[in-house]
Amino acid sequence: MDPSLAKLPTHDHPLTISARFVKDYCKGCHVKGPIYGGYRCIQPDCAGTVFHKECAEAPPEIINHPNHPQHLLKLGYYPRQYRCSLHGSLIFAYAYRCSQCNFVVCLTCGIKPSPLRIEHPKSHGHPLVLMEERGHCEICKINDDGGYYSYACRECDVHVHIGCVNLSQEVNHPCHPQHSLKLLAYESLPNVVEKTCLLCGEGPKGNMFYRCSICNFSICLFCAKHPPTLTIEHQRTHEHRLLLLSRQISFVCNACGMQGDRSPYMCIQCGFVVHRTCIDLPCVISINRHDHRMSFTHHLGVGYSNCGICRKDISQYNGAYSCLLCPNYAAHSQCATREDVWDGIEFEENPDDDEDIAPFKVVGDNLIKHFSHEEHNLRLDRDNINHDESSRCEACVLPICSDPIYNCDECSFILHEKCANLPKKKRLVFHTKPFTLWTRPRTLDSEDLEYRDYFVCSACGVKSTGFRYIFDWCVLDVRCGSRSEPFIHDGHIHPLYYEMRMERYCDGCHTKINGYALCCDACDFDLDLHCADLPKVVKHSCDDHPLTLCYGENASGKYWCDICEAETNPRKWFYTCSDCGVTAHIECVLGDFSRLMPGRIIRYNTITVKVVPNNHNSRPLCEKCKSRCRAPFILKLCDPYTGYICSHRCVSPYYKYN
Repeated sequence: MDPSLAKLPTHDHPLTISARFVKDYCKGCHVKGPIYGGYRCIQPDCAGTVFHKECAEAPPEIINHPNHPQHLLKLGYYPRQYRCSLHGSLIFAYAYRCSQCNFVVCLTCGIKPSPLRIEHPKSHGHPLVLMEERGHCEICKINDDGGYYSYACRECDVHVHIGCVNLSQEVNHPCHPQHSLKLLAYESLPNVVEKTCLLCGEGPKGNMFYRCSICNFSICLFCAKHPPTLTIEHQRTHEHRLLLLSRQISFVCNACGMQGDRSPYMCIQCGFVVHRTCIDLPCVISINRHDHRMSFTHHLGVGYSNCGICRKDISQYNGAYSCLLCPNYAAHSQCATREDVWDGIEFEENPDDDEDIAPFKVVGDNLIKHFSHEEHNLRLDRDNINHDESSRCEACVLPICSDPIYNCDECSFILHEKCANLPKKKRLVFHTKPFTLWTRPRTLDSEDLEYRDYFVCSACGVKSTGFRYIFDWCVLDVRCGSRSEPFIHDGHIHPLYYEMRMERYCDGCHTKINGYALCCDACDFDLDLHCADLPKVVKHSCDDHPLTLCYGENASGKYWCDICEAETNPRKWFYTCSDCGVTAHIECVLGDFSRLMPGRIIRYNTITVKVVPNNHNSRPLCEKCKSRCRAPFILKLCDPYTGYICSHRCVSPYYKYN
């Protein structure tokens, strides 16, 4: 085994000591806070798993625990199964448990047991005794009714939390040696006082923090107990020793090129300055905003202008992540390693991605064998394109139109050329893990979401029978799975980028957005993912000419939909014919089933139906709402029912159709 790895009882895989500074939950004690000099797991399945050093090195069993000396306590992983018998909190990770009785203590209370009596406590002037009592804590001033035990003073009739008993009223801290720090209540200070921790940048943990009133130097309780290392030697970050500057100072980090405002590490010899979070950055990573692996470089060099993630300026003189295959793509180190961008997996120094994601093999001239249709070969056709509306791509379920296609000589299987090239695995903005491309299932009886005959895209809400990209609960149609940044749309003059939007409104349909949207950096424009994929030109029986998507008009008159004959809002996007002046709602033109393959029999909400075009001389009546079916594609009920269904809201598994 690699000598840098250690096999410890708190984890299944070997762990390595890390110089990286992270703010995360320790896998051992489940306490969130700054972790430096701890252990981490380098296995891909455990990416992001970190431990405090003392938690990772916890002994597998404890003999003669002061709070339970009669029996042996064994280490185990008990998330949400027990409460700590001492302080009463729910255990989220490791704990010590007695197999003979109902005594359980969390990892911290196991390796740092609370003594039954403290003769000279730091937090109080008299001896304190551990008692099974709850009360108002004299130190943090919080009344913790959930605790089982606390320390009590028999002379003063006061209580102190177990976690507060070792808090001194005044401490000397290595990061501020010139003055002592006093323990103060957060609410007792005026607004002009610095109330965030100068070391970690966060607010006080609980109600208390330590402060020097002379220098306006404040630190949280966690950093008071676990001060950062004053000096660091880490060759991969910098060739010289780095010293901690424990003060509020404005600087530009040489590792990521971004501004900092407190407590960097600095090389006195050459002026190198770095965030604590930028020490020991991974060498090669994959991010969900780019198709290729990214490599860390200490000096980016010329040829780059903006970060590919935040789109802000990126400095050629500082470190960053760059793509060797895309010469102009780079990202700030802090952007690339964000938890919503990077999955925590580190690769070897070689950035080449050797994973097989190719969707087909070339077997001849213009002839391929696609993984979705391995029984027959597919032939490339760029000239004799079938313009029939019923001929649709199996992947995106859109009409073939005049696009190049791969078709099967032996059956009706067709793929757009661009859909045939969709990779089998792809990283997408919706999750840090890679998505897998699944093809259409061949059976109706599968209960798994991945195999159902139709699905609802998690991003745009469109119902489809085509190919889908899947990871865990997230299922995406291939349109949302193949979109890249910047996204250029005819409905807006500027490029659009993915951003998380909450309680904002789409500029296309004016409906509320709660999730990812395509947004403009230059102006206040947001587009939901459903509107982003609306076809620009579409055929409908209401007009002999193709209908074109109109991106709203500032009109004072009234507009009417020629399909449903109701009024339309001209400021919302709609379809129109430039020759005839016909206007129509988007939902009337497309309906709910335009991305379900025509002619296919599917199970839809437990009802067997056939997807059929609405091309009758007279529009049929819907069996549920009894109105005329307006959408271009509708559902025909199969045995034991008969009739037609016009929309998704009319499909009910409990309704007894005629």
